[in-house]
Amino acid sequence: MDRSDPSPLRAVSAPAATSLQRTASTLIVPGAGTTLVEQIVSGLCRQIDQGLMRAGTRLPSIRALAASESVSRFTVVEAYDRLVARGYVESRRGSGFFVRTRHPLAQSADASWAEAPSSQVDVVWLLRNMFKRMPPNQMPGAGVLPPDWLNIRWPDAALIAASVRALGRHSGAAFLDYGHPQGYLPLREQLRARLAELQIAVRPEGLLTTSGVTQGLDIVAQHFLKAGDTVLVDEPSWFLLFGRFASLGVRVVGVPRTPDGPDLERLEALMTGIKPRLFITTAVLHNPTGTSMTSACAYQVLRLAERHDVMIVEDDVYSDLYPGSASMPGIRLAALDGLNRVIYLGGFSKTLAANLRVGFIAGSEALITRLTDLKMLLQLTCSELGERVVWRVLSEGHYRRHLQRLRQRLEQNREPVLRQFEAMGLPTFAEPTAGMYVWVNLGVDASAVAGQMMQDGYLSAPGSLFLPDQRASTWMRFNLATSHDPAMFAALARALAKQGLASQPGQAG
Repeated sequence: MDRSDPSPLRAVSAPAATSLQRTASTLIVPGAGTTLVEQIVSGLCRQIDQGLMRAGTRLPSIRALAASESVSRFTVVEAYDRLVARGYVESRRGSGFFVRTRHPLAQSADASWAEAPSSQVDVVWLLRNMFKRMPPNQMPGAGVLPPDWLNIRWPDAALIAASVRALGRHSGAAFLDYGHPQGYLPLREQLRARLAELQIAVRPEGLLTTSGVTQGLDIVAQHFLKAGDTVLVDEPSWFLLFGRFASLGVRVVGVPRTPDGPDLERLEALMTGIKPRLFITTAVLHNPTGTSMTSACAYQVLRLAERHDVMIVEDDVYSDLYPGSASMPGIRLAALDGLNRVIYLGGFSKTLAANLRVGFIAGSEALITRLTDLKMLLQLTCSELGERVVWRVLSEGHYRRHLQRLRQRLEQNREPVLRQFEAMGLPTFAEPTAGMYVWVNLGVDASAVAGQMMQDGYLSAPGSLFLPDQRASTWMRFNLATSHDPAMFAALARALAKQGLASQPGQAG
């Protein structure tokens, strides 16, 4: 036998050789539906995970494994490279490939982070538990739609996956350089057209892409704010705002939300008394109440901002979940204002994929020029890959049907979920007519209920998290897409019983 190229059985230790001899012929399974490389990788990973190939065991040479599996050497080379990348195997120059010693701590780092306890039900508690990747029906407090709602086929492949594959075939060289600082121009052209449908007039020069709406808020905040400034936000409001502004030394003050929009009397008093730099609000499908501003309220908000020289940041990340029919036109502050005093933020994390991290800012062209300079200082450019994926999805026409399907599924869930809360005697802030959230008054401390529900395996979102001062609240946000399971309502009933359910409705905060 050629000792420079030992057979698979002589290349490994005795116990592993026995295992490999028994299973090598099953590494490649005809008609398995996966590539030859993936079959070799998964087969060897399985043997290593099961302890059949111990640390230090030498793998067969490339030529030997290729011969035994009847595949090309290139196939084995790629499989071994993937095993090295995954930490299963190490390459020793001149000696071959060996099973690597794997450290349990490194393997479980993600899990241990997710399991790390928080001392109380707070924003960190919610964020940690959000990333445990629990089943959607166990996450009534989730801020996203279930993956199976988003991963649909239009017309013959999953929307995002098909776009990624198409771009990989035709645009590979484009990903080797920085993208445009202001964002991929064809995407900005698509965004201009979509905003025109909302009666928001903007040229591509008035648009700046961002790594999600979160980064858009960061860029706007760093441009306008300094330590000691005051910002007004809706109360309740998106909880990530509070910590991000606190890190800048900025004071955050809440404006109570009514079913029609911000409390105008309180808004005027705050603008008069504390001279805020910004007011961050949502006109359509407010998070967490699910309400939208009336036209009368929107006009008054703009009038007050003009009188007191306050810039408005309009967060419209849920925009595409709004039907926009003649009976529900949906008032955008940016449309009424013409992007003069309003800075408009949007994105696709709620309707396409949170992992894409593609958002945008629309504003006056002079402002966008300054924000682009700031973006370059912070991160140069965004990933053009994600921007091109979104552009392709928007430009091929499937996105509209995708949105219709999402809205229909939410509509199907809305009535049964609302009636269930009604049967339990739990009032809602307002009955939502669109979107994914309903704001429910539990009548008892919602944080205590959330802690109890977590013990039963359900992640919820208590109202205290949505208040700038994190004070106790009887309100809780529910996601209509993940709150239809009877078992969840049973867990909620048990948690309320343990807290002693009160029947009197509280206030929105």
